[in-house]
Amino acid sequence: MGSFQYVSGKTEEALLKEITLAFSHCNIPPRILASLSYQQRPIPIDIDNLQVWNKELFQALDISHSIDERVATFQEYMQVRFRLSKEDDRFNDDPPTRAKVDYKKLLLGWLFDSDNEQGAAWRSWVESRFGLITRYHGEPIGPPDSESELRFRQLCAKAIHNTNELYSQLDALYQFCQHELNFRFPSASHLTLYRGCADLPEYSIEDKEVHLFNNLSSLTSDPESALRFGTKVYEVRVPKFKVVCFDSLLPGSLNGEQEYMVLGGLYQGRKVNF
Repeated sequence: MGSFQYVSGKTEEALLKEITLAFSHCNIPPRILASLSYQQRPIPIDIDNLQVWNKELFQALDISHSIDERVATFQEYMQVRFRLSKEDDRFNDDPPTRAKVDYKKLLLGWLFDSDNEQGAAWRSWVESRFGLITRYHGEPIGPPDSESELRFRQLCAKAIHNTNELYSQLDALYQFCQHELNFRFPSASHLTLYRGCADLPEYSIEDKEVHLFNNLSSLTSDPESALRFGTKVYEVRVPKFKVVCFDSLLPGSLNGEQEYMVLGGLYQGRKVNF
C-alpha cells in the first residue's frame, strides 16, 4: 500500500472493530477502509476478480468518445451479461414469483427510501464486498443474533431473491462509477461532499472530532440540498474510491439532489453554518 503507514490508535481501533467484518472481497482490509488514515491517504479499491470478469466492457469504455456513448455501452453490456431483458426469460417454463430486481431498480429504490428492501440489498452488498457492517437500517442494528439484526438479515434475503447475480451487477456498477470518475476528475483523490442529518454519531479520537457514517450513506455536492436530510450539515472530503454511484452517472438514477452514494466508516469533517 505504498510507503504511507495506515496506523490507528487504541480508541479508533476499538471503534473500527465494532463497525467492520474480519474479511471482505476487495484488496483493502475493512479496518483500513473504514479508518481516518484511509480518508487522508486513499488508494484505489479493487473488488476481487472484477477486472477479469468485466474486461471486455472496460476495453470498450476506454475507446468511447463521450459520456453518452459510455453510458450506452455500459447499459447494453449489463442487459446482455445479466439477461435483464424480459425476452431473456422466454425459455423459462416456471412463472416468475415476482418481477426480477436489477441494479436500476435498486438505484430507484435507494432514491425513494434508503431504508427499504432495495436499500437492504445495497447494504448487504457493501458488507459482502467491503466488510463494512450495517449500523442502521430503519432502526439501529444490534449485535449478531439480536432481533434487529435478524430482521435486517431477513429483509436482505428477501431483497436478493429471484435475481440474476445481483451482487455482480452492483460490482460492475461500482467499477463503471470509478471508471467515469477517473474521466471526470482525473487528478482528484477526493471529492468535497455534504452530509445532512438530524443526528450523526460523533466521537473524539486523538482530539479530533470524528463522525461515523453508516456502511452506505447518501451525500450531496450541494450544501443547501443537504439541508433536506436534516438541520445539521457537514462538509466532508470523501475519497473518490469510496463513491459507489452519483447522480449523473446513469440517466434517471439519482437525479434531483446531486446525490452521491458513499461507503461509510470514520470521517473527519466540518459543520457548515448557514
